[in-house]
Amino acid sequence: MLKIENLTVTYPDQTKGIDDVSLTVMDGESVALIGANGAGKTSLIMSLVGVLPSSGNVFAEGIKLSEDTLSEIRTKIGVVFQNPDDQLFMPTIYENIAFGLRNIEMPEKQIKERIAACLALLKIEKLGSKTALKISGGEKRLVALATVLIMEPAIMLFDEPTAFLDPKARRNLLQVLNALPHTKLIATHDLPFAAETCQRSILIKNGKIFADGLSQDILYDAQLMDKCGVEAIGVYERKLK
Repeated sequence: MLKIENLTVTYPDQTKGIDDVSLTVMDGESVALIGANGAGKTSLIMSLVGVLPSSGNVFAEGIKLSEDTLSEIRTKIGVVFQNPDDQLFMPTIYENIAFGLRNIEMPEKQIKERIAACLALLKIEKLGSKTALKISGGEKRLVALATVLIMEPAIMLFDEPTAFLDPKARRNLLQVLNALPHTKLIATHDLPFAAETCQRSILIKNGKIFADGLSQDILYDAQLMDKCGVEAIGVYERKLK
């Protein structure tokens, strides 16, 4: 579903945000992307949809990312940003969700039907007429998800989806993501969330893949995680106590 070959992202100062990364995410698979701040998680996600220039190859459903295919790639891969306010800029929630569909000139009747189904799926039907300024952080997160989900991408990328969420909103988002059949790559510092949503985890350090395997093997391995500047789940929980 998503195939990455020798992907490298080099910044203007010649720092490599991503350094020769290769990986494959299978159809319907949910994969956590784990690493310390600055490890390259966001750089990887942004490069997959051409926001950051890169070398190497990216394939989404067999389509190779290039200048000529960028629009097509972005119909196949949806990105939910860390800050939902980056995706909510229209006067009402309904208009935010409709924005992408209107850009592809979908008939309004069809837009209305699709939005109604999306709002029902996420259990946020009451938010349609509201403004983003009048809803909670958790509600914003679900609306941002709706703006991507409405376009029916096959692959969804998430950058720190639980950031700034209270426990109830976090549980709600967890349930929503686990119910989605999409192929998902989730960059997160929330290791318990990763363990509950992803069977597979990729540990990244200095722009390179350091470990790739079952979440139960990686996220609880204190020695392995410490090498990448991340606390394993057990260590984190012990500190909380």
